[in-house]
Amino acid sequence: MSTYPATRLLHQAHALEQLSPHLDQLSWSQERLRQHRQQRLRRLLELARQRSPWHRQRLAHLDLERLDESQLGAIPAMTKDELMAHFDEIVTAPQLTLRRVEDHLGSLQSDAYLLDRYHAVASGGSSGRRGVYVYDWDGWVGWYLTVMRRVLLALRADRATRSPAPGEQPNTPIVAAVVMGERATHVSSAAAQTFRELSSVVWNRVSVLAPWSEQLAKLAQLQPQLLATYPSFLRQLLLAQERGELRIAPRLVLCSAEPLLASVRAEVERVWGCPVLNCWASSEAGGMGVGCGQGSGLHLSDDTLLIEPVDREGRPVPAGVRSSKVYVTNLFNDALPLIRFELSDELTIAEQPCPCGSAHRLAADIEGRLDDSFEYPGLRPVHPQLFRSRLGRERQLIEYQVRQLPRGVDVNLQLLAPADLEQIRADLILELTQAGLDQPQVIVRSGQAFERTVLGKLKRFIPLPEA
Repeated sequence: MSTYPATRLLHQAHALEQLSPHLDQLSWSQERLRQHRQQRLRRLLELARQRSPWHRQRLAHLDLERLDESQLGAIPAMTKDELMAHFDEIVTAPQLTLRRVEDHLGSLQSDAYLLDRYHAVASGGSSGRRGVYVYDWDGWVGWYLTVMRRVLLALRADRATRSPAPGEQPNTPIVAAVVMGERATHVSSAAAQTFRELSSVVWNRVSVLAPWSEQLAKLAQLQPQLLATYPSFLRQLLLAQERGELRIAPRLVLCSAEPLLASVRAEVERVWGCPVLNCWASSEAGGMGVGCGQGSGLHLSDDTLLIEPVDREGRPVPAGVRSSKVYVTNLFNDALPLIRFELSDELTIAEQPCPCGSAHRLAADIEGRLDDSFEYPGLRPVHPQLFRSRLGRERQLIEYQVRQLPRGVDVNLQLLAPADLEQIRADLILELTQAGLDQPQVIVRSGQAFERTVLGKLKRFIPLPEA
């Protein structure tokens, strides 16, 4: 059995070889992207039919030589419940049993390989059933590069357009700090360890759950040029910078794992004067959408994934209409074929292309998930936009969390200065009444600690458990 350091270095060298093709694909035309997707889709379906007993049955009726993405509707959607119930029949390598993968995950203290070539990760399970995913050698590279390739382009552009800092050389490593959860089973933590020195970017991890003073001291020591963190934590760092508790000057900020509010993006640009790249990533499919730095929005990874925005019934929705969920087909991971895999993220494809000229579809920043909506008996789901719209008008608001009650909501605010809580309460009562809720119960308070997941993520909207 190979040692982890030796295997990791081989894997990192392989990722570096794959970087240039991944970057080239960002500039492909729509037609070339379509042809590439069709080739990869047919290859994936053939592999899944040959090696996965579960997929063999689902795909038996398809003519794979003629099938293209316009016929995806002939394939049933795939859910997380189905994945976990039929895991051993879905994976394409018989040795990757769920029991073996779970045993591996349970033993992890830091990043490690499974059977010298695979990586296994688990989703946090904050919005539903826990999911387990396994990547092969190329698939793990694909996960990381779909997240990082636009970031690397932005860093290269920054170096090319500014005067070097004192003592900075063209080959000086870029110091990156990732302030997120550090669980060894979490995909972003594991990938940052596997590829921690790729393409002159050296990752340094700072636990978002560490004491505040330790976080500030570590960031001050690192002086990162690239800062990656949750949007909710970013707001705390910006306030610390303005109070003089923190003095860093990142050249680029990368946000992921939570919806990025427009106000937070604007504050980063004002305080640090650097662009913010928003990243819509998942344990299942890597960087599904990443910003280019030219305004808001996300470029979908139209070369490595098939992303279908659909309504609640699974029907396609057009550009300009917010979907209820998406189906994603991962074209780069052979170990675990995810074909039309259902995710509850709400996605809106932009009607106009991005000014950068990319042929990859542009989507609005992710606002939330279908399971962020609150359901009350006899009513249509109450969308989180009801709360975002009202709370977003509060100039003193730093962050918020909304918990569903049986007949209303409990709203917890973190404020920069006192606000009129009673007026906020009255406005939300009116909004919920207009949404059909009879005599809604609304609690608005400030100063309470926020509930976070074990990874340190903030879940802004917490439905009732039975919902």
